[in-house]
Amino acid sequence: MRLRNIPRADSVISAHSLAVNEPKEYKGLWQNVFENDNPVHVEIGMGKGQFLTKMAAVHPDINYIGIERYSSVLLRALERYDLLAALPDDTAVMRESVGLRNIRFICMDANDLPLVFAKGEVDKIYLNFSDPWPKARHARRRLTSKEFLAVYKQVLKPGCEVEFKTDNTGLFDFTLEQVQEAEWEIKEFTYDLHHDERMNEGNIMTEYEEKFSSKGNAIHKVIFTFD
Repeated sequence: MRLRNIPRADSVISAHSLAVNEPKEYKGLWQNVFENDNPVHVEIGMGKGQFLTKMAAVHPDINYIGIERYSSVLLRALERYDLLAALPDDTAVMRESVGLRNIRFICMDANDLPLVFAKGEVDKIYLNFSDPWPKARHARRRLTSKEFLAVYKQVLKPGCEVEFKTDNTGLFDFTLEQVQEAEWEIKEFTYDLHHDERMNEGNIMTEYEEKFSSKGNAIHKVIFTFD
């Protein structure tokens, strides 16, 4: 599906206090951005930001960075945040998701991660309902391909994790194969997250997860790491 270009997106993003417009300048210096040395977790392809903002609210001792390739999508995440900020202070959603200091947004391509983060600067990566790129000739573009796993290895601390969720069984099977071929370690996985009591504990759903699970689609999840 082709994304609609929104002319005002770039200007809104560049002026927003939570958007980092020159992220390459902070390579190795993200603790200065957040003014602390807490772990840095990155969500790649964060969509409208529901997962990221809720995670940041639940875990104030972790710094969260949302990466989105398309400015029109990132715009929606920022607008969602601003809309919540305008709600009365006594609303539950306001208390949970607004006033966060441990969250930032970047408009960038995942291939550029090593240009933005130093080796070992990232403590965790989340991949939620990534584009499946169903055609075989586009396999390298899948965010769980061996090519991208090599990119993640350049910024993740050894022993740290990547978490991947999807409802696409073909993409999930592909991911399990790629992780093993790249000699990463699969820590745990399930083909039915919402009926896996242990893996579903503390699970925060994305917009797509809510949509697909409401239709009866099983949600798959895998956690993997490297030494």
